[in-house]
Amino acid sequence: MLSRYSSRAPLWKYLGGAASSRAGDEMTGPALLLLGFAVTGRPAAGSAVLAGLTIAAAMGGPLFGALLDRSPRPDRVLAVTLASYAVGIVAIAAAVGRVPLPLVVLLALAAGLFNPAVAGGWTAQLPRVVAGPELDRGFALDAMSYSTASLAGPALAAAVAATLGARIAVITAAALVAAALPSARSLSRFRPSRASAPPTEAGRAGAPVRRQVAAGFAAIVTRRPLLRATLTSVVSYAGIGMLLVCCPVLGAQRLGGSARGALLISAIAVASLTANSVLARWRPRGQPDVRVLASTLIIGISMAAAAAAPGWLTMAAVALGGAGEGPQLTALFAVRHRESPEHMRGQIFTTAASLKIGGLAAGTALAGPLAGRSVTACLLVAAGIELCAAAAYLLVPHKPVPGAKPRSASGGAAERDTTARSAEKS
Repeated sequence: MLSRYSSRAPLWKYLGGAASSRAGDEMTGPALLLLGFAVTGRPAAGSAVLAGLTIAAAMGGPLFGALLDRSPRPDRVLAVTLASYAVGIVAIAAAVGRVPLPLVVLLALAAGLFNPAVAGGWTAQLPRVVAGPELDRGFALDAMSYSTASLAGPALAAAVAATLGARIAVITAAALVAAALPSARSLSRFRPSRASAPPTEAGRAGAPVRRQVAAGFAAIVTRRPLLRATLTSVVSYAGIGMLLVCCPVLGAQRLGGSARGALLISAIAVASLTANSVLARWRPRGQPDVRVLASTLIIGISMAAAAAAPGWLTMAAVALGGAGEGPQLTALFAVRHRESPEHMRGQIFTTAASLKIGGLAAGTALAGPLAGRSVTACLLVAAGIELCAAAAYLLVPHKPVPGAKPRSASGGAAERDTTARSAEKS
């Protein structure tokens, strides 16, 4: 009993750090919106700052991933980046309302460059903590931390802002990010879960960073299963961004108030959390690639149902989307791990996460004018985008490497992984 607990203790410590930093990140957005409105009386200030933070986060992923892979101590890179992000959030909290807005936006752009640490930066380190069949369970639990953070972060931001003020809410978000530092530093004590491949020229510490960043994009493009999963998720997240924008409008039109749109967002998070808790308990069979496609179709069906559902049935329709989004993320992690070279794992995870953020941002931008005219039309367009994501999956052919043995989603044994890598180089 004790040995079993001890073997799982590193995973729970990892999950504690990942959940804390992600909850702080999810809290940051609503807290900044509340702070901007409280200081200026207009929503535009908070949204401009948040936009700067998000845009920089999408741009910073490839560079952060390259630095993570180049470092012999990725735990230190992760910890320093988390600390920098927390300091940046505190700086924004101190600047809003006290310095001109353009300077605050520039500060948000600088802070956002460190944001990829809370997403792909953590997940890329998970194979250092667990190995073999337990890795699939680890991916499911890691995906659950996203759902938990998206559920707890906004609620905590509202509660702290209501009691202590919006500026304290932003500082509290930074404190949650900083609270993850001990867990990040502890990753150095864990061994990698699979044999390391010899680094390519682009992966060596002396190679130019730009060459390594280019090699990361090239790896995503040339490895067909990885390209297929990444492209599907990016397009799918554009549709999810549209759904999130529609939630306040749905609340106003069908649930009796725009504030009740938050209940719809909570329903998505709860359904995602529930679905991944099931996956963590009962390991699914088959390859994760198929689950990427199936979950994308479920999300599309959810959006089409939400377009037609009357009243409170809308909540059940959007919850179905959460039941698809959670397993999609878990399957996506498994595909990334299986297809990523050891020396580029961090870069691929963070680059793919940044691309998804870009898809989400594009969806929210597209949904703004559409939802204002017709929320039903906006949801149907979002459902069509999910169909486009499924079509992208089907249009990118999976061409297995001749002579390579199939690898499990969790990486398999070291010798099987080494054999597959040798075949890929031939």
